[in-house]
Amino acid sequence: MPTALLPRSDQRPSTGPASAPRRRTRLLALTEARWAATATAAFLVALPLQLAGAASWTWGALYAVAYVAGGWEPALAGLSALREKTLDVDLLMIVAAIGAASIGQVMDGALLIVIFATSGALEALATARTADSVRGLLDLAPTTATRLAEGDGDGGGEETVDTAELRVGDIVLVRPGERVGADGEVLDGSSDVDQATITGEPLPVAKEAGAEVFAGTLNGAGALRVRVGRDAADSVIARIVAMVEEASRTKAPTQLFIEKVEQRYSLGMVVATLAVFTVPLALGDDLTGALLRAMTFMIVASPCAVVLATMPPLLSAIANAGRHGVLVKSAVVMERLGQVDAVALDKTGTLTEGTPRVTAVHALPGSGLSDDTLLALAAAAEHRSEHPLARAVVGAARARGMDIAPVTDFASAPGVGVSATVGGATVEVGAPARLLGTPPGSEARDTASADVLAYAQQLGDGGQTAVLVLRDGIPVGVLGIADRLRPDAAATVTALESLTGRAPMLLTGDNAQAAVRLATEVGIDDVRAGLLPQDKVAAVREAEGAGRRVLVIGDGVNDAPALAAAHTGIAMGRAGSDLALETADAVIVRDELATVPKVIALSRRARGLVVQNLVIAGAFIAVLVTWDLVGSLPLPLGVLGHEGSTVIVGLNGLRLLRDAAWRDAGV
Repeated sequence: MPTALLPRSDQRPSTGPASAPRRRTRLLALTEARWAATATAAFLVALPLQLAGAASWTWGALYAVAYVAGGWEPALAGLSALREKTLDVDLLMIVAAIGAASIGQVMDGALLIVIFATSGALEALATARTADSVRGLLDLAPTTATRLAEGDGDGGGEETVDTAELRVGDIVLVRPGERVGADGEVLDGSSDVDQATITGEPLPVAKEAGAEVFAGTLNGAGALRVRVGRDAADSVIARIVAMVEEASRTKAPTQLFIEKVEQRYSLGMVVATLAVFTVPLALGDDLTGALLRAMTFMIVASPCAVVLATMPPLLSAIANAGRHGVLVKSAVVMERLGQVDAVALDKTGTLTEGTPRVTAVHALPGSGLSDDTLLALAAAAEHRSEHPLARAVVGAARARGMDIAPVTDFASAPGVGVSATVGGATVEVGAPARLLGTPPGSEARDTASADVLAYAQQLGDGGQTAVLVLRDGIPVGVLGIADRLRPDAAATVTALESLTGRAPMLLTGDNAQAAVRLATEVGIDDVRAGLLPQDKVAAVREAEGAGRRVLVIGDGVNDAPALAAAHTGIAMGRAGSDLALETADAVIVRDELATVPKVIALSRRARGLVVQNLVIAGAFIAVLVTWDLVGSLPLPLGVLGHEGSTVIVGLNGLRLLRDAAWRDAGV
């Protein structure tokens, strides 16, 4: 019936595959962030007052606010961990901050509190944002669907129901521009369905009777009747959500290497500090002397120096990468990037630009048309169509400065193409197999058809999509359309192979022919095509099961489970889906693929500086501790030595802020 071709008001057409509304947690909506902001504000007011020589009660009270606001949560968490017989690093930082305050270094202790509180707030925000995006993914699937009464056709009874109420075997009607409400099989109708959210394919896929469709994919210009094949909870889109959540839960807890070492170091320091206090006291030393020696020992051997020796190189590397278009979400991620020894790349939107473009224009001999005239004719006919291939044709014509001629009698046939009257002639543009499927009408058409099929086969072998142009029923030319490879893709693959010692693998939901062609161009041998999201996860886990630390680079909703399951995930920023951007550990903001090997090399250089800093910090600690135990180290000198070592390693780490550090991060 006519209304079957109209979108319902509760399922408006979408302009893209990832148009679900973003529900983002605001920073100050988090308790951790509010306390961290309070501590930071108090510190920033107190510091200039202290430096200006104001009365101590003014800045002292503000520092106290910073201590309490920023320290109560980590202190509580540390005490809880202590009850579980675990020495939490946050608790040690609180103890060190209080120790610093007790010897007059109030500002140093407050700064330490603020740093840790801010770090905790940012970690909480990242976790909340990821949860928001996982929940938002479910918005891709419509909340309602049109269920047809059993036995009724398009003109029979229908009702609008929640998609959660659909059961296997139900028949649903999917109108043009609607999202498919459930996984199932097409019973009748034809249309082009954009299923980039599931497979990552750059172009809509023609669907006819017998074809499989997925919940959350976007229907084109035709109407489809679909038999539900899975319950809503078992749909592919629901399984993507489940896989992301499971991967996030089961991924091993991430820690900086130094934090793992620090657990043992800190425990040993606590025991040693108690020994330094109690042993001399037991041997007759006075209380003040024993306490002063123990306090000096705790300061010079404090894990603060080790932590601050570790963070500057990683934070400097993060800042440098950010200036060059790579957002690395934490110091842990920056450290992990340098550990990768295998890379898996998505195809569409990662190695390619993700937008179809006209790559060939071929006017048939005898048509009387030039290539430019053919393109202008096709663009005029396609101008009113919303199909991605049509936008590519019109865009190519405009790029050449062509005027789009006016048309009349425009019509679109799902799965076939478009037709329109241009300059008095009937022009048809569409798939060669469909347009040539009608009986031949003349000898000229038969001859042209043979040329078309030969050229279309040549385009297909090259991984391009052939589009035929007919004028008054006679083939006049063929256009080739393909997703364009990024200019830096081949060089990036070569650089990644040099860094990891093995060529990357290609994981794509696209067809095998297109995948192999592109992989050959960039130098990838390991090609896995036609993959659903769970297949990509399986490929990543297979590699990690073989002992590899896999870096996954992708951009779509279908890449999110693999990004979450990998050792490290990087998302392409410009066209990346919300879920991919939030799930990934790092984001390439400007879509410059060549920055990936750069940031890996920068991470490895930062790790090298961390080792240097630990050697420097360790040498200072060893000298100062020996002096304190063997001789008599004055407390002010101990504090000076401790702070001096921190300054030295801090400045050493800040070398990675220079632009030269990014330029030198080669392979």
